[in-house]
Amino acid sequence: MSQPENLPDLPDSPAAKGDRIAKLLARAGIASRREVERMIADGRVKLNDVVLTTPATILTSLHGVTVDGKPVKAPEPTRLYAFHKPAGLITAERDLAGRPTIYDALRNALPPGAPRVMPVGRLDLNTEGLLLLTNDGELKRAMELPSTGVPRTYRARTFGEVTQAQLEELMEGIEVEGVRYGSINANLERSTGRNQWIELTLTEGKNREVRRVLEHLGLQVSRLIRIGYGPFYLDDLPRGMAVAITHNEVEKFRKSLKLAPAAPGAARAVAADKPARA
Repeated sequence: MSQPENLPDLPDSPAAKGDRIAKLLARAGIASRREVERMIADGRVKLNDVVLTTPATILTSLHGVTVDGKPVKAPEPTRLYAFHKPAGLITAERDLAGRPTIYDALRNALPPGAPRVMPVGRLDLNTEGLLLLTNDGELKRAMELPSTGVPRTYRARTFGEVTQAQLEELMEGIEVEGVRYGSINANLERSTGRNQWIELTLTEGKNREVRRVLEHLGLQVSRLIRIGYGPFYLDDLPRGMAVAITHNEVEKFRKSLKLAPAAPGAARAVAADKPARA
C-alpha cells in the first residue's frame, strides 16, 4: 500500500524535520528500534489508518499513529525499575509452554501507578538477580548494545576445579563452540573443596554466556545471580520485589550513554502487546 500523501519528507531532504518513526516509537516505549522496524515490516503500524511501509518515515509527533490498531497512549516520562527476579521465571510477556513469566510477578512487585515496562536484556529461567525494566525503548536498546560497554556483573556458584590464572585468561576473550565472547573480568571469591563462588563482569549479553564460558572451563554452575547492571546494583532488594530508580539517577545514566535528556512528559508510551525480546 502506498504511503499517505501528507507524510513529511524523508531524512535526505533538506526540508526534513522531526525524527524517524522507528526512533519515535522506540523512545515512546513501544519496543526497541529494531523491534519497531519488524513491526512496520509486518504491517502493524499505521498513520491516519494507512499502513506504513518504511521505518524511515519522518514525523514530528506520534499523533495519528497506531500499533496493532491501538493509538499510542498519552506521553509518559522515562521510568526505570530494578527488579529482583527469582529463579524459575521466564523473561518474556508470555510463554507458550505455560511457564510463569516475570510479568506474573510484576503485577504485585511494581509500585502502584507504574507504566507498562520492558525488560532490559534477559535472564535465563534459572538465573536470578537484578533485572532492569523500563518504558523507554531507546534507553533499553542503548543498555543492551555491546558497543555502549555497559557492564553486567554476576556471581556464580560452581562445582569443579579452576584457578585464578585460568579465570584471568578470560580477559582476552574466549571462543566456545564457534561463538566468540568478549573480555570477561572473573575473580574467585571463595572456595570450599571443589565448590567456589566466582564473580564475573562482562559488557555484552550473549545467550547463556556466563554459563557456557564456565562450563567450557569444566565447571558446573549450580546458581547464577546478576548483582549489577551499569551503575545499578541488587544490594539488599528482596527477591520478587521491584523499586523505582530516581529520575536524577536515570538522567545521569542517560548522559553517560550520550542519550538526549528525557524531559518530563516527553513522548513515552506503553509497550505493544507482544513478547519482549532482548
